[in-house]
Amino acid sequence: MNGNFLNTPDTVIRVNDVYKFFKTVKAVNGVSLNIPKGEFVALLGPNGAGKTTLVEMIEGIQKPDKGEIFIMGKKWKGNEDELHRVIGISLQETRFIDVLTVEETLKLFASFYQIDNKRVDEIIGIIDLEEKRKSYIEHLSNGQRQKLTVGISLLNKPEILLLDEPTSGLDPNARKEIWSILLKLKEESNTSLILTTHNMEEAEWLCDYIIIIDKGKIIKEGTRGELLTDNQKVIEFTLNGNQQMEKIFGNNSPFKIKWDNVKEKGVVTIKNPETELQEFLNYLKEKNLQLKNFDSRRKTLDDLFTSLTGRHLDE
Repeated sequence: MNGNFLNTPDTVIRVNDVYKFFKTVKAVNGVSLNIPKGEFVALLGPNGAGKTTLVEMIEGIQKPDKGEIFIMGKKWKGNEDELHRVIGISLQETRFIDVLTVEETLKLFASFYQIDNKRVDEIIGIIDLEEKRKSYIEHLSNGQRQKLTVGISLLNKPEILLLDEPTSGLDPNARKEIWSILLKLKEESNTSLILTTHNMEEAEWLCDYIIIIDKGKIIKEGTRGELLTDNQKVIEFTLNGNQQMEKIFGNNSPFKIKWDNVKEKGVVTIKNPETELQEFLNYLKEKNLQLKNFDSRRKTLDDLFTSLTGRHLDE
């Protein structure tokens, strides 16, 4: 793990060399991580990467085949009641009773923790559903349902919050409303968050630390600044003419250019734009290649994931 995330007395979650297999599938394959108190951490990866399985083991829903998990320094076995009271959970899919109202639903879940109605009123304000307080669940939009799901996970004022794809399938406006709730929580509490997502913008926007996971393994981790050097640029370009670009952009090229034959587009990462950009343009000229279109943008987490795996995060 990165030095910022060494195991310390402030560590609230410690996962030590954990494995989980389903028949021939290695869903989680030797993962270790430490989550400090008050940090927002993203588990970023494509569907099927093992994110949900890992979080379900942290939640105590599934047991590791191998390895250990500690929550607040304790294992789940024998400490279930105590740990359930310090954890808030939002699963990928939560089923509600359609004939209950928003208020009735929150009161139902609050009763499981013996929480009074004052906290229910607070949550309705936090998730901005005051106007929907008396509305039946069946009349809520997907975004409003997801707000309610997040609200339920916050009822017990959790020290640890585990959100599994909280904005999956939502439109951009609904997604940003969920982000706003979580950012306010981050500002006003010392809650630790593990957020699973395949949305790189969500990971960057909400989280202090990003763990990229693929095929059950952690393949890269760090802060955004550690993962992406700010001055790096990604150049996307097309060329006039129709040539065998793989031969031109082969192993002997001074630049690592990825050429897409289908889209007839090239991509190259420039680490020092002030010097390397001109060198790249000179290289194309030396190869008698004429630019058709040229676009420069900052390197993203999807670019990083693609460079590590050859695939995009949303594939």
